[in-house]
Amino acid sequence: MLKTVLDRLALSVPVLLGVLLFGFLLLQLVPGDPAQVMAGPTATPDVVEAIRRDMGLDRPLLVQFWAYLERVAHGDFGRSMISNKAVTEELGAAIGPTVELMLGSLLWSVPVGIAMGTLAAVTRGTWIDRGIMAISVAGVSLPIFFVSLLLIQYLGVVLRWFPFIGRPGPWYTAEGFMALFLPALSLGLILIGPVARMTRSSVLEVLSLDHVRTARAKGLSEMRVTLAHGLRNALIPVVTLIGLQAGYLLGGAVVTETIFSWPGVGRLAVGAILSSDFTVAQGAVLLFALGFITINLIVDILYSLLDPRVRK
Repeated sequence: MLKTVLDRLALSVPVLLGVLLFGFLLLQLVPGDPAQVMAGPTATPDVVEAIRRDMGLDRPLLVQFWAYLERVAHGDFGRSMISNKAVTEELGAAIGPTVELMLGSLLWSVPVGIAMGTLAAVTRGTWIDRGIMAISVAGVSLPIFFVSLLLIQYLGVVLRWFPFIGRPGPWYTAEGFMALFLPALSLGLILIGPVARMTRSSVLEVLSLDHVRTARAKGLSEMRVTLAHGLRNALIPVVTLIGLQAGYLLGGAVVTETIFSWPGVGRLAVGAILSSDFTVAQGAVLLFALGFITINLIVDILYSLLDPRVRK
C-alpha cells in the first residue's frame, strides 16, 4: 500500500511542474501588464517601472520561473494585485466552502447513483430499468448552469424553500445547511447519471460470472448475491468513474459557485481572471491541480481496498 502511494506521488511531480509552468506563463501570455494592474490606471510610467523591478518582471523568463518555484516551495504565492492580501489567505478563506460544496454533492449523489444503477441491473428490461436509464441520460445531457437555474426558479423563487444567494455560515448551522442545499443538489445531479449507467453495466457483467452462479446454487438470497458477491466486485470501474467525475466537479463548481454566489475557489478564480488579478488566478489553478492529484490518489487507495490483486 505504501509503495503504491509513493509511486503515485512520484508520478504527480511532473504534473505539478507542468501546472506551475502554466501558472507562471499565465502572467506572460495574458494581455495587460501586471505591474500596470497593481499600480492602477493613473500611475506614471516611472511608478509602473519601479513596480516591474520589484516584481522581477524585468528579469529573464528562466530567472523569473526559478524564483517563482522557490516562492511556491516556501508556501509563498505572492499577494493579490487588487486587495493586497496574501494569496494563501485568499485561498484559505475560499477552500473551506468549496470542499463543503464538493462533499455535500458527493455524499448524496454517489449512493443514489449506485443504488439506481444496481436496481436497474437487477430489473433489467423492465420499465424500472428504462426509467432509470432515461433519468441518467437526462442527467448527463443537461448542463450544470441549466440545472442550477431551474432549481433556483422553482425551489428558490416560486416555492421559496431554500435561499440561493451567498453562504451565511458553515454547513452545521441551520442557515448554512439551507444555503448549501441548492448548490449541492445541482452539482450532485450531474454526477448521478454517469454513476448509475456505469454501475448498471458493471453489475450486469459481474452477475454473469461463475462465482455469482455458484453463490446462487448454494441457496443464497438474490439480494445477498447482488450486494455481497456482485456489487463489491462491480465497484472498481465505478470508483474510477467517481474519481474522474469528482475532478470534473471542480469545473462544475466554478459555474455553480458563480451562479449561487458561493464564496469558494471557483468563484474566486473567476473574479481574479475578470479583474486581472493574476497572482490569485495562479494560486487557484495550482489548488485545482492539487485537488485532481489528491482525488486520483484516493481512487488508487480505494482500488487496493476493493481488489486485493492491485496490492500485488
